[in-house]
Amino acid sequence: MNRQTAMAALERALEISRELAAVADGGEVRRAVSLDAERLQLLKSAREALMPMDARSRAVLREIAELNDRSIGRLEHRFRAKCRDMDMLAVGRRALRAYSTNRT
Repeated sequence: MNRQTAMAALERALEISRELAAVADGGEVRRAVSLDAERLQLLKSAREALMPMDARSRAVLREIAELNDRSIGRLEHRFRAKCRDMDMLAVGRRALRAYSTNRT
């Protein structure tokens, strides 16, 4: 792969990262995993052709990393919210069982 093709792959990885951030907002985990796998392949294919890295390549990679961090944070937030919901459901079920056995 030549440097120009590698840069095109890196730009496509950036586009996918932006899409991934939007998908993470919506909580579409399966789609996020699929996009992440596609992006990983692009990054791996471009890695060697971009060495040594110029300022433009570093800037694109920095933006990809920032978007990735944001996407992970959003997905983790949704996961923790689901865990809290499940905990509250369990508390409600226990309360219902306790109430139903003490009912006169």
